[in-house]
Amino acid sequence: MNKFKGLVLILAVAAGLCGYAQTSGTLLVNTNVPVNAKTTVSYQVVNPLDVVARPNFYMNKNIKIKAKFDKFSTLGLDYKPAMRSSEKYISFLIQRPDITDHNIPLSELKIFLNRDEAEKHIDLNSGDIVEFSGKVFSNALGDAWMDADKFTVISTKPKTETEAK
Repeated sequence: MNKFKGLVLILAVAAGLCGYAQTSGTLLVNTNVPVNAKTTVSYQVVNPLDVVARPNFYMNKNIKIKAKFDKFSTLGLDYKPAMRSSEKYISFLIQRPDITDHNIPLSELKIFLNRDEAEKHIDLNSGDIVEFSGKVFSNALGDAWMDADKFTVISTKPKTETEAK
């Protein structure tokens, strides 16, 4: 009997959602899929070392990573099995989170960012904290290859006198 009540409740909620939908200030009536509806994508917060250790597990999954930025790079660009054009994208590296006494980039994780977005963050320095989300689209060479569709700077460290020059 409880299964039946649960099914009835789900059907009632679904019917209510299908009856009315609001998108971009326009009220749509009696439609199953609102026109121009933005779908909400959920991201799984992950440890980058786990992604590197299990790239097959993360294939086609939406993930979010918070890490120390290392540098922008051309690593992995124009590689045909996992093609991202150097004309449209730039890659960036993050620092290995398991090494704390010096900086080592996590080069096994290829992360690609649209060049227009990357240009907004050209002043980033090694060690700045960033958060990015996107989808792992390839496991070429046994590595994880990821498109970053959102990139946020969480904090920046002050420049030292030698970095400012």
